[in-house]
Amino acid sequence: MWIVYALLAALFFGMRGVMYQWTSQKNINRNLMLCGVFFVGFVISSIATWLLDQKWYTWAHVAVGFAMGFGSFAANAALHKGFSVGKASLISVLSGLPPLFVVLMAFGLWNETLTTQQFIGFTVIFIGLYTIRYSNDISFSNLQGAQWGLLAALCFAMNDVFGKQSTRLDSDMFATLTLMFGFGSFLFAIGWLKNRRITDRNGNDVEPHWSGTKTFGCGMLIGLTNVAGMMAILSAFAIGTTGLVSAIAAMNILIILLYSRVFLKEVFSCQEILGLLAALAGILILRLSQ
Repeated sequence: MWIVYALLAALFFGMRGVMYQWTSQKNINRNLMLCGVFFVGFVISSIATWLLDQKWYTWAHVAVGFAMGFGSFAANAALHKGFSVGKASLISVLSGLPPLFVVLMAFGLWNETLTTQQFIGFTVIFIGLYTIRYSNDISFSNLQGAQWGLLAALCFAMNDVFGKQSTRLDSDMFATLTLMFGFGSFLFAIGWLKNRRITDRNGNDVEPHWSGTKTFGCGMLIGLTNVAGMMAILSAFAIGTTGLVSAIAAMNILIILLYSRVFLKEVFSCQEILGLLAALAGILILRLSQ
């Protein structure tokens, strides 16, 4: 079942990415919108924690929840910022690289290894990702928002590792998510209270397109996909190998790439298409290895 949960996580996170890209082009307060994303997750998780009588048993459970909150806060902020200044397809691909960092962290922390066939599937996925990445002309003088995509990938990887650690500690899922979403919404609220100005790509102050209520409400709607994705990926981590779960969940970039091609009219090169096919082949290899 872990591969089903991982694919569901990819679907929900892909939907979240599409809505992030769309809202990033609006003149709205990013912190207020993302606060709404995390707040609805906090409310849902709190209710589930109460109904299911879940608890935080040790300080380790609490610490992991807060660590996930900080990692998710940083990752989502970087991802939304990347979409606002860079090409959607480029940012989505770079933010889809957490498995690279996750596998290294999981090996160092828990000595997790892959079977030969799983390693082949994992490698093929990354060949696809890097093929797409190198089809874009990126340099230090022309990052095209790539720095935000890479920062998002690193922070999402940290969140994945802490998520896996929560399952290793047998933490109650909704109790952990309550801390994660609660701490994340608190950090975004602090950011919003500290700076309520809205700026364009050039840093100039602009008038907001939406009211604060509409901005927060839109964030709560997006947050439904976020909390569903987190529930799916934690369920996958509980029974699957960390690196493989993270690799499949990272395929949410396919949804964002499709959106960028159909709705944003971004043109894909032959190299990008080959990369997409390789990524899909990698998923198939992983599926056949079960």
